[in-house]
Amino acid sequence: MNEEYTNINSKIIDQWVKSGWEWGIPITHEDFLKAQNGNWSVLLTPTKYVPKDWFCELRSAKILGLASGGGQQMPIFSALGADCTVLDYSEKQLESEKLVAEREGYHIELVKADMTQIFPFEESSFDLIFHPVSNCYVENVDHIWKECFRVLKKGGILLAGFDNGFNYIFDENESIIENKLPFNPLQDKKLYEKSIKNDWGIQFSHTIEEQIGGQLKAGFTILDIYQDTNGVGKLHEYNVPTFYATKSLKN
Repeated sequence: MNEEYTNINSKIIDQWVKSGWEWGIPITHEDFLKAQNGNWSVLLTPTKYVPKDWFCELRSAKILGLASGGGQQMPIFSALGADCTVLDYSEKQLESEKLVAEREGYHIELVKADMTQIFPFEESSFDLIFHPVSNCYVENVDHIWKECFRVLKKGGILLAGFDNGFNYIFDENESIIENKLPFNPLQDKKLYEKSIKNDWGIQFSHTIEEQIGGQLKAGFTILDIYQDTNGVGKLHEYNVPTFYATKSLKN
């Protein structure tokens, strides 16, 4: 457990992207053109598209894609006229963003940074933060919510996707309850070694107090919420919700 776990996660996500990870495959040129013509959708969680009324006016909006590299959402917002910045700790995810921006001829700020640290942005810098499921790779999510609040403008919107911990209870076939919650490899040597061996990265379950309560404590007002499934697997077949997405406002 000597290496910083966020560095381990950065490297493992790079490997996943090289292997064709679904969240690292950039949108096509055709999808970019469709977005320019008003035909678009984006995901915070595996299967449910984010409602259009969750967004601010996107043209000229300053948007931060937080751990949102991969060339999937930021190109859509760029096609709609937004001024986008992406913060990600995976070099390969940032490369995907660069690839699409160069292909389609728009500018995007690419920032390689660890979101467990202070975000490298001034206070009140963004109109909207788009934060797909990714804080499962971070032990302390309170810090993330506080930093999101700090860098959003007054009236700014935080759109966030996150897990509810259920996936971490089961074995890989989702048929046997195998682990206790909270799932935290930094507190369990055997779990840490298993995570490294299986190329899972170092992942963490989080409670509703951390995910929803953390946003409230940071100062956000939660305006809306929905739940989602994994999209595949036994839990999905039984329609077990394993993810949530929230729309929150900085008053």
